[in-house]
Amino acid sequence: MPTLAEHINWHLKLPQYAWIARGVRDTPPLRPRDDGVILLSMVGTASVLAYLVAVKTFAQALGRGRVVIVDDGTLTARDRDLLARHLGDPRIIAIGDVDTGRCPRGGTWERLLTILDLRRDAYVIQLDSDTLTLGAVPDVAAAIDAGRCFTLRGEESAQLLAADEFVARLAPDASRHVQRAIEQAIDRTGIARYVRGCSGFAGFAPSTEGRALAEGFSRAAEGIVGAARWREWGTEQVTSNVVVANSADPLLLPYDRYRNFWNDGVPAGVGVMHFVGTCRFDGRTYLDETRAAISRLAAA
Repeated sequence: MPTLAEHINWHLKLPQYAWIARGVRDTPPLRPRDDGVILLSMVGTASVLAYLVAVKTFAQALGRGRVVIVDDGTLTARDRDLLARHLGDPRIIAIGDVDTGRCPRGGTWERLLTILDLRRDAYVIQLDSDTLTLGAVPDVAAAIDAGRCFTLRGEESAQLLAADEFVARLAPDASRHVQRAIEQAIDRTGIARYVRGCSGFAGFAPSTEGRALAEGFSRAAEGIVGAARWREWGTEQVTSNVVVANSADPLLLPYDRYRNFWNDGVPAGVGVMHFVGTCRFDGRTYLDETRAAISRLAAA
């Protein structure tokens, strides 16, 4: 839970951010490319402007792809008009139209399952609205060309490990968060490998596997932590990590160029920064980088 000071800071900075982000409405529209790459995000009315900055800066750097959006159920007609104008009239999938089967509903599971459906015919990149692309993304382009899945590391030290080795290396943790609970038992789910990645920015190479791995892992994990706990927020991220880790030759993006923001500045050479909620509005970094990103979009 955020502290009172963090709560106050968030609500003080949010109007400032909204004023800056509205400038994205005056930037040139994205030109979608039907080239086998899909840029997918779950979007709601509260994050439309942030999402436009996120997806347009990434598309500008990558130079590939078309947009598909999962509507979290809150997009308005005005939102849809704005998205259509700026993103080349993208396909928008209603969250209620996504059949989650035996997997949980909510917690962005609809997003992951849509990705696994779409990757039958395309390379799908999941991009959160709280990311900003600040520079070149050659590692992403190379992963697409090589047909490799990728993920942003959850932390700089994250490694791709055999499931039993991952569990053996876990530090003691009294946290009751469901992600840590299932990671402590990841070797009992039947998967071969695991990496603590971040589903805020991940790539899924074309595959005919569909949902099979995700569904099998979900059933195993539910059997370990129980149905109620497996519906908690965070289980989709673990499953995204599982899918990437157990693909052929997955890429863990180099943390010096693709990283999470922990109020530690923006080092030179960063391509993508994920401004996680815990620290997003600490200082003025997110605000200033958003303003600069919009200026680059306007000049394109």
